[in-house]
Amino acid sequence: MADRSATYRSDRRHLMTRARPPLPADTVREVGEFGVIARVVARAGAARLAEVGPGDDAAVVTTPDGRVVATTDVLVEGRHFRRDWSSAEDIGHKAAAANLADVAAMGARATALLVGLACPSDTPIGWLEGVATGLAEECAPLGAAVVGGDTVASAPGSDAVVLSVTALGDLGGRPPVLRSGARAGDVVALAGRLGWSACGLAVLRRGFSSPLAAVAAHRRPSPPYAAGPAAAAAGATAMCDVSDGLLADTGHVAEASGVVLDLDRAALGDACLVPEGPLQQVGAALGVDPLVWVLTGGEDHALVATFPAGTPLPAGWRVIGVVRSADPAAGVLVDGEPAETVARALGAEGTGHAHFG
Repeated sequence: MADRSATYRSDRRHLMTRARPPLPADTVREVGEFGVIARVVARAGAARLAEVGPGDDAAVVTTPDGRVVATTDVLVEGRHFRRDWSSAEDIGHKAAAANLADVAAMGARATALLVGLACPSDTPIGWLEGVATGLAEECAPLGAAVVGGDTVASAPGSDAVVLSVTALGDLGGRPPVLRSGARAGDVVALAGRLGWSACGLAVLRRGFSSPLAAVAAHRRPSPPYAAGPAAAAAGATAMCDVSDGLLADTGHVAEASGVVLDLDRAALGDACLVPEGPLQQVGAALGVDPLVWVLTGGEDHALVATFPAGTPLPAGWRVIGVVRSADPAAGVLVDGEPAETVARALGAEGTGHAHFG
């Protein structure tokens, strides 16, 4: 979920920076539940495989494959997003992307979203419409859309907005690509970019808004959705999306598969660090090695997969390491060194985001 590898401070100061309170007629309290739903549904778009969309007790989504891929993510204001840092549309894009990337990481194509929303009763309707627009815009190129959900008032005394998004997907007749399929001798490959969201978060935390490219990457991740099904079709043996940090998430693959993944620092630099790019610029200004963002930063939602050696990789995939061996002490190395050692040497507090750390 934009940098999961870094927890936002949940102070109340940013909540006081919102625009002047809207007129009562423009708030959730005055419009009411069904008025809110009507305004949001008007921006939902259409899901290609939905037989019944919003408006009934439940949606009906066709499943050509006969199986449904399902995943859920929860975004909490003050921890995963801030309304003074991101527009409503940004937050909608981010909420959708976090889930759609998980569907892609199974080798599937997204078909629909369900959205649960808890918000204060004084939340402006225009803000909710912006979130709905962001959700719809992120889904539309995939032929998916929001097909249902629920709205509820936040707990008394709480100013936080909570978004819970469930994504559904279709495997297209292929087996799902699990985390547990990596085998010794496979290559490790990457699709998408790493470190940009973490870099943008570092910029925002210091009160700046440039370089714009890094900040924009934090506000609206750009997962390589098509790369997931393409990897599955090419014979990927394992796959996951990078939401909590490359070292942390490849660690899940290593553990599930009972193998050691050895990542190549130079290959990662070539894949992720544009010469004189935003990560280097911000790193130089802050005294941070940008590789720490590449290795431990989350919420870019790149995809990492393993492929049998010699497999022609689909477009957009780049080799960044190898699967060394089956080993009871499964884990991740970087140029042969333990991931934890490398992360510590770079000044990181860990290998990625720990939700209850």
